[in-house]
Amino acid sequence: MIKRVFKYRFELFFFSQISILFGSLIVPDFFFEIFLSPILFLINLIAGIILISKKKKVMWFFTVLLIISGIVFGAGFLEDKGSQPLKLLNMGVYFLFYTIVTFEIIQQIWHAKIINKNVIFGLISGYISLGLISFFICLSIEIAHPGSFEGLNASVEQSQLFTERLMYYSYITLMTIGYGEIVPVTLLSQKASILIGLIGQFYLVILTAIVVGKYIGQIPKNNIE
Repeated sequence: MIKRVFKYRFELFFFSQISILFGSLIVPDFFFEIFLSPILFLINLIAGIILISKKKKVMWFFTVLLIISGIVFGAGFLEDKGSQPLKLLNMGVYFLFYTIVTFEIIQQIWHAKIINKNVIFGLISGYISLGLISFFICLSIEIAHPGSFEGLNASVEQSQLFTERLMYYSYITLMTIGYGEIVPVTLLSQKASILIGLIGQFYLVILTAIVVGKYIGQIPKNNIE
């Protein structure tokens, strides 16, 4: 089964990420935050398992992460939704997951001999994953040091608005747009913002250039002329 869907690994990963980012535009906010968003993250984790299925040790490690995340998701209905230890555990699981899977995506793109739509989906998915890693970095900083980001207009207790605002800030910083309505005000948050911006630019400049170079190289010379 995994072998059959492996060739669609980047597409599956990409569309599950898009659902996480923009699902709240279609589904009511409360339902999305409480029920749908955790399920979509689990689906994305499963897509990640398919993506690295050729590396058995990493695949089993991701499977363990999936089981832990599933247990946390189920425990959330038995305990208080605002249970801080559960949130921190889940955050750690997904931070670890996206860090490893982004590295794997970069490796697969780097070693790809033929540039096709699958590789393009992988290139985009890797960039989206960097945004999610950035989000978990900013979230960790804000939880550990409340008030690190000025302009969030939401507290940790306002779970949905809080995460949406930090997600927004993370991607805006990654893309180096910087509208300025959310500002890092502590040294740690400022250093993190610099790191996020640098990572985003390195990814676009280096990896995109490699993909474009390989794509041009595989076009017959008579087609170029």
